[in-house]
Amino acid sequence: MAHVAPTSHRRATRASHRGDRTADGPIQTTTWLGLTFALIFGLVLIGRSHPGVHAAGVTLLIMLVPLTFAVFGAALFRRGIGSGKAALSTALALTFVVLRFLL
Repeated sequence: MAHVAPTSHRRATRASHRGDRTADGPIQTTTWLGLTFALIFGLVLIGRSHPGVHAAGVTLLIMLVPLTFAVFGAALFRRGIGSGKAALSTALALTFVVLRFLL
């Protein structure tokens, strides 16, 4: 019969590490560049004349704008910006998208 340690000697299982968010580090450059690419792609889709493609671009941008604001919020208040140039490119793309919807 195999020896099994008593329950009092066993270590607790760690199902998640939710409390350790500071080890994540700043927002990665690939995140900023991915958001920039997706925003520009949405603008390209909006410029197409086919109604379905145009609607796909609008849908993409409607989903990306709140996500981009959330990433900027996380970067500013919790994690750090990371690559400043990549974050700047995302900010410029977001500015173009917001201006496109407002004007």
